[in-house]
Amino acid sequence: MSAPRDEPLRWPVTASAHRFEGRVVAVRSDTVRSPVDGSEFVRDVVVHPGAVAVVAVDEDGRVLVVRQYRHPVGLRPVELPAGLRDVDGEPPHESAARELYEEGHVRAADWRVLIDLLTSPGMTDEAIRVFLARGVEVLPDADRFAGEHEEADLGVEWVPLDDLVAAALAGNVQNATLVAAVLAAKAARDGAGYDALRAVGAPWPSGDKDGDSSAG
Repeated sequence: MSAPRDEPLRWPVTASAHRFEGRVVAVRSDTVRSPVDGSEFVRDVVVHPGAVAVVAVDEDGRVLVVRQYRHPVGLRPVELPAGLRDVDGEPPHESAARELYEEGHVRAADWRVLIDLLTSPGMTDEAIRVFLARGVEVLPDADRFAGEHEEADLGVEWVPLDDLVAAALAGNVQNATLVAAVLAAKAARDGAGYDALRAVGAPWPSGDKDGDSSAG
């Protein structure tokens, strides 16, 4: 049996209407025609610029995590350093390195692609690429990023990877990117090893917004 793989597919769109344009996301309504039975139906799509996140692992196997208030869910969850792909032309791994520096004041020497995620493909095109970063260097606090709004209360700590996995399985941490990423990192560490992960420029069709399937 062949390895599982998502199948690229586009059903015809007979009409499309823009409903909302916000600071980060937009919403459009697509009328889709089924090639199976010819029926037409409307699906609302949340258009998202995409995001990157980082599992930064130090020499002791600890992962850098951050906390900030998240208004929609009323929590200050444990998360990974992450951010939107909102700089035109910036390769995903450079966006990730920028976020790691801004949120954790950390640089890393070795970068790999850990996992690619579609957060909710039934309603949004949001795609997240999570990188694994090693060879980390914690920089002095003098030039630390001065956040505002939720990021003004940004908390940073290093947590053993196995503790994060246990917290995910216990339901004590719920951020989807964090949960998927730490489980993937444990599987990689305990399996073929981090060096077997994909290179930073690995193809990323779901993250391609402009026709370049490498998105990198």
